[in-house]
Amino acid sequence: MSRPVSWLFRAGELAAEAGLALRDAKRSYRTLPRESWHRMRTDAFGADPRGGRLHRVRNSPHFVDGSFRNPVPTRRLAYGHTPLALMRTRLTSDQGRRSPSAAVPVHRLLPADLSEPPASGLRLTWLGHATVLAELDGVRVLFDPVWSERVSPFDWIGPKRLHPVPLPLSELGPVDVVVISHDHYDHLDMATVRALAAGDAVFAVPLGIGAHLEHWGVSPRRIVDLDWWESVELDGLRLTATPARHYCSRGPRPSGKFLWSSWVVEGKRHRLFHSGDTGWFPGFADIGERFGPFDATLMQVGAYSEHWPEVHLTPEEAVQAHRDLGGKLLVPIHWGTFDLAPHPWEEPAERTVAAAHAAGVTVAVPRPGKPFEPADPPPVKLWWRAVAAAPSGADLLVPDGLAPGVPDSPAALTAPRARTPRWPPPGRPARRARRRPGRHGQAPGHQVRRRPPRFREARPGRRARTVPRPGRRGPPVLTPAGGSSRLT
Repeated sequence: MSRPVSWLFRAGELAAEAGLALRDAKRSYRTLPRESWHRMRTDAFGADPRGGRLHRVRNSPHFVDGSFRNPVPTRRLAYGHTPLALMRTRLTSDQGRRSPSAAVPVHRLLPADLSEPPASGLRLTWLGHATVLAELDGVRVLFDPVWSERVSPFDWIGPKRLHPVPLPLSELGPVDVVVISHDHYDHLDMATVRALAAGDAVFAVPLGIGAHLEHWGVSPRRIVDLDWWESVELDGLRLTATPARHYCSRGPRPSGKFLWSSWVVEGKRHRLFHSGDTGWFPGFADIGERFGPFDATLMQVGAYSEHWPEVHLTPEEAVQAHRDLGGKLLVPIHWGTFDLAPHPWEEPAERTVAAAHAAGVTVAVPRPGKPFEPADPPPVKLWWRAVAAAPSGADLLVPDGLAPGVPDSPAALTAPRARTPRWPPPGRPARRARRRPGRHGQAPGHQVRRRPPRFREARPGRRARTVPRPGRRGPPVLTPAGGSSRLT
């Protein structure tokens, strides 16, 4: 089957799946009471800020003309990239490369693994995507907790997990502080928040996000809303909301009243940075000057695309941001758990390790659920290659056995890879300008991009008007009243 035909079949399959999902949703709507359907439909979307929370939002210096603004001008989609282009990229990308070919080797985390305090005072456990448990100077901090199977307002549609959670939430133990970076579904999960609300944790969130938590049953006394550069003291830690280059969006409600942020956590002996979701901007250097150096930076390295280059870091940009922050150990997060962008599943890890080694940056890429202490980082083991769908030896940037922190032929590691164009699909010729024999005074074979317009002769007392050919627009030509527009 040729590539264009298979592309059309794939588009038909996606349309059929969407139709079946809508049909099932319609049946569910008919069988549920109206109150239950309304509650299911709106709860995951959260709520708008009100009262004192809304007053703080409107008085923020970063709230301009009814919405929060990024520290630098930012577009959610690159100029000229439309939703149709996004769909085209999704359909023409290699679907088999966007998920692992076998089960991800998740480390089954046991409560005994976390029972003893870390010897150095700082221990990190990456639980998948942007969820990280940090045990810092005797305090347990949980970043962007997501335990649901899908990151979506519904449990029947949306990006699904590519690997299980390393341990059930019930076995995690007590958490002192929960930190949320923004309200996207892959960072703020309603079911997880409701489960954590049963404990005694305090929730630190950017301005406006507390409205979602309060709507889901979290006590307002346990919610701390912070603007950029604001800090709060919790259990001996100092948490500061720092700028990020991103946006908020959760369901059909307006998103201008919800802030996004990165986070700085300072203890008595250690400092930690969590990027949340962000594009690169010069503010990383400012954060590093104010709060650095950091024992570890948890940097978003996945879900990037040429369609939204300003709101997500590429792996190379994450390494540069880590250096701007003055970080000691780079821990890549936000990759490998959900399929959120058209890049191959293993590519963020490959590119991060390659860029880190080329820049002389120490990096740790543990398996999900494997605890480690930044004071003694584990060696880089390319564990993802065993389950990646890439052909043997293809698109691999890091030589096997490369020692952590030691660059090895940086030019080879950072050399750009040859990429096949995503459009037109292979086998389909690109559209060419039509060639015509010599016409309109042009040489034979000249590429004519459009025909010249036809003109009607102006009647006395009227202006000449242009009559373009069907489907084409010609330049307007005006002549004095009573004159002629005929070309001579």
